[in-house]
Amino acid sequence: MLKKAILGAFALCLVSIAALADGNMVKAEVVKVDKPAGKMTLKHGPIKNLDMDSMTMVFRVADPSMLDKVKAGDKIEFEADRVNGAITVTKIGKGH
Repeated sequence: MLKKAILGAFALCLVSIAALADGNMVKAEVVKVDKPAGKMTLKHGPIKNLDMDSMTMVFRVADPSMLDKVKAGDKIEFEADRVNGAITVTKIGKGH
């Protein structure tokens, strides 16, 4: 009985963690990709974890290889955070 309760609690924690991770994904359209500068311009929805409204802005990317996966006009989902004081895209996925 205790083993089932512990396994159930563990499964619930995993589901909660997955839900939180997905909560920071933001829908966006790629406006421009600047590989030499390691940046991309995104027209994005609100970024809750950064308390930022929808807008179009330039982002640094955490990994320059991310820029090989997107082109202007692509619809994506992304996560961003402050890295060394700069708002940086930390994760990209194909989206909406």
